[in-house]
Amino acid sequence: MTRKKTAIVTGASQGIGAAVVQAFLDRDYDVIATSRAISKSGLPPSPRLALVDGDIGLPETAEKIARIAVDRFGTIDHLVNNAGVFASKPFTAYTAEDFRAFVSTNLEGFIYISQRAVAQMLKQGTGGSVTTITSSTADHPIAGARGSIPMITKGGLNSITLSLAAEYAIEKIRFNAVAPGIVDTPMHRGTPKDFLNSFSPMGAIAEPRDIADAVIYLSEASHVTGEVLYVDDGAHVGKW
Repeated sequence: MTRKKTAIVTGASQGIGAAVVQAFLDRDYDVIATSRAISKSGLPPSPRLALVDGDIGLPETAEKIARIAVDRFGTIDHLVNNAGVFASKPFTAYTAEDFRAFVSTNLEGFIYISQRAVAQMLKQGTGGSVTTITSSTADHPIAGARGSIPMITKGGLNSITLSLAAEYAIEKIRFNAVAPGIVDTPMHRGTPKDFLNSFSPMGAIAEPRDIADAVIYLSEASHVTGEVLYVDDGAHVGKW
């Protein structure tokens, strides 16, 4: 009998995170879903789903998530670092507070939970995966899509994904990233669709499920590591 596997998903209350949670549940995984107020998110109750409230930028939140995962489901097999914050401004308009918020959620939120997940995977000795949601524009900027300061963090996540893929390959712990373009999430509520579509070579933006499909692929692709998978309608290949 195949052992049931456990996935942790951060930033799971809505948008891409909620779609990733549902995709794992649909494939019969046990799931720990976390965000600042995940218990109020309306995710349907399930014996295979644990909800953990907390700020992912705090080490104590990461410790709590990892403890609950092991106590309730026995293992940590996959981690999806989806939690992230973003604000579009001209470079000179970003504040020190903006920068600290990006670092706390996007970088510290990656480090603390990834450290604990990897430590547990090493203890289990059966490998695992860490998949991180970054951004197509981190490495392939678009003039009209201003986001220079948050892209420092997203580009850093792409970089550490490659470093850790090399560091842990021998233990069969895989590190990959999904780099979306524009996705139809609450982050873009109120933004005209025609404007959003203009950032897509295909003229249409992705749905959260499209990103979730890429996450599931990378989580289960046992020989894929160190990959940044662009789900951006081809925006990263150049001017259109």
